[in-house]
Amino acid sequence: MATPTDVIVDLSAALVAAPVPMANWLAIAPVALCIAIGAILLMLRGSLRLQARIAIPGLMVLVLLDACLLARVIAHGPFTMVMGRWLPPFGIAFTVDVFGALMALTAAIAALAGGVYALADVTDSGRRYGFFPFLMLLMAGVSGAFLTGDIFNLYVWFEVLLISSFGLLILGSERGQIDGAMKYAVLNLIGTTLFLIAVGIVYAVFGTLNMADIATKAEGLRATAPLVTLSALILLAFAMKAAAFPVNFWLPASYHTPRIVVSALFAGLLTKVGVYALIRIMVMLLPAEREQLSLLIAAAGAATVVVGALGALAQDDIRKLLGYVVISGIGNMLIGIALGTPGGLSGAVFYAVHSMILMTALYLLAGQTAALGGSFSLTALGGLYRRNPGFSAVSFILFVAACGLPPFSGFWPKVILVKASVDVGAWWMAATILIGSFLTTVVFGRVVILAYWRPATVGAGEAATLGWRTALPLLVLTAIVVGFGILPQQMFELTQSAAAGLADPSAYVYSVFPGGVGP
Repeated sequence: MATPTDVIVDLSAALVAAPVPMANWLAIAPVALCIAIGAILLMLRGSLRLQARIAIPGLMVLVLLDACLLARVIAHGPFTMVMGRWLPPFGIAFTVDVFGALMALTAAIAALAGGVYALADVTDSGRRYGFFPFLMLLMAGVSGAFLTGDIFNLYVWFEVLLISSFGLLILGSERGQIDGAMKYAVLNLIGTTLFLIAVGIVYAVFGTLNMADIATKAEGLRATAPLVTLSALILLAFAMKAAAFPVNFWLPASYHTPRIVVSALFAGLLTKVGVYALIRIMVMLLPAEREQLSLLIAAAGAATVVVGALGALAQDDIRKLLGYVVISGIGNMLIGIALGTPGGLSGAVFYAVHSMILMTALYLLAGQTAALGGSFSLTALGGLYRRNPGFSAVSFILFVAACGLPPFSGFWPKVILVKASVDVGAWWMAATILIGSFLTTVVFGRVVILAYWRPATVGAGEAATLGWRTALPLLVLTAIVVGFGILPQQMFELTQSAAAGLADPSAYVYSVFPGGVGP
């Protein structure tokens, strides 16, 4: 149908009329970088030498971009970039606050360490079948999940990281990898389907998918909309992705099957994306519903802590043991979410950052343990201290951090969580955290006794030389663990700022709707 050509349509209410500040492009730069480099690597998949030469500098640039993002948010507060110039809630928004930027930077550091370690751990066959393109695609999904301001696109970025994780999981096509991939895929696809159903309900209830818009409309809809049911569905979906009890069994059944660098990346990144989404939605968007479900979340968190620690105590394979340690750590974060206080949220965020670095380092350490001792089995290992005292010292630091003992990074988030529990009278939560730390100490004490102090078993392999490609990322991650423990003040301030932004999202909402809430 023809329309008059002389009619001037005012689109200022729907479109960004002013030029977009160049600094705002930082919000999408990490995702765009990862996708672009991943595409280039796919086109150059026949040139094996170029894969790492492009991917590693690309990951370095990713760390730099995320560091700039965090610095900008600290200096100027949250900011938003919308796609296609369409204003929210019409357009897709990338909204960056301290919480998202901090998680994105930590993930980039872990990925860079994994990329450098992969220079020695991933064979030519693994490179040929796409390790580095999959790694960049994984980081595109992880970065997008941390930086998006749209709940449907949170689902989309979950899909991106899941697709890439499937590819990384089966590199090598061994029987155990295929078996682990099936368990991983089925449970994660169920969780993703539940999340997609929840997204549909969110749109039906709120008429929008923009997180800032949802946060402002939730209060007015609580009397008529089934928000508690919606929150319970979201809790179940992300509990599956985070490997919380009782839907945690897929993780120890799959994380020990791929290359050790892939296990390290999964342990450091994937479950934390689930925790991030749970915090973002339950704390910032649906705080009243989180309060109503707090006892359920706390019970799941306490059970996750204890079941994870007991599961680790029963393992002989170091990789399976670490899988249960990952699960136990998720329980501590759930306790922080259940508390919902500034201290609880700060402790949960601090623990998430600590766990991303520590679990990546511990899996890389497991790879070097097998290289030195010739096996991943505790019954077959022995004499590692005599073989390499320096490596043993690094191991001891990481073990102490995992147990939550001073003076390393694991100590402080547990102190914050215990204090937050005591402050609200939840003594049983504080006791659960301390019991989990005690059991984890027993777990790693057993590892030290069997693999390090005990004399080498008959038939153990000769000592291997640790090259810089494997030693450098491990040492850098260990240095971060030590730094967080000895100088925690900066992390305290960042995590407290992140918790404050979640509890009071007014600055987040204002960055999306500076002129007031949209239609």
